[in-house]
Amino acid sequence: MFKVLLLIFEPQVTWDKIEQAQRGVLFILGFFLLPLLLLTAGIEGYGLANWGRWQGEVARLKKISVGEAVVVESAQVLLALLVVFAGARLLKEVGETFRGEPSYTQAFRTVAYGLGPLFLLRLVDLFPVPSPWTSWAIGIVLSLGVLYHGVPRVMKPDPSYAWSLYFLSGLLLSLLTGVVRFITGAYWAGKFPKLQSAVSHLAAQLPF
Repeated sequence: MFKVLLLIFEPQVTWDKIEQAQRGVLFILGFFLLPLLLLTAGIEGYGLANWGRWQGEVARLKKISVGEAVVVESAQVLLALLVVFAGARLLKEVGETFRGEPSYTQAFRTVAYGLGPLFLLRLVDLFPVPSPWTSWAIGIVLSLGVLYHGVPRVMKPDPSYAWSLYFLSGLLLSLLTGVVRFITGAYWAGKFPKLQSAVSHLAAQLPF
């Protein structure tokens, strides 16, 4: 979490240190991404079980059981990991179109750290907020600011294409995370009753 704050408030210095360290995918996954996702998932799950979440077109709070919170938050973590891995693949492909030769590790490093603010802002969901887009909107703005400094340092595109690569990267990651947020928002709005029933059934099997 401290690394994310440094990326927000001291992006240039922090990105330079990240690039100098040359960490691989497994290190970033084990020592940065997973701890961040598990921390925010645990805090959000605590809020869901204790204070609830706005659900449906008529604003009303709905609490869920601890078991349901565990299932839902586990799914959220898996979705976030999918976003990062898929986003890194897309970023690598985009980078290659701008006369660059980025590795998948470079792309993964950029996406994982670049989306750190977005994942951290899930802490806002500890409390019941009327719109599921609140934390996403704030988080994506902060992430785009962080990526602005990270893309040219880590992806190392041809200088004449640096802005274009940043713009497309930001657009793709915004769309990718936006789709996930739309799906989760629809879930909380009760648009997937069968899925909610399946989650409740699975949660009932857990010893919580």
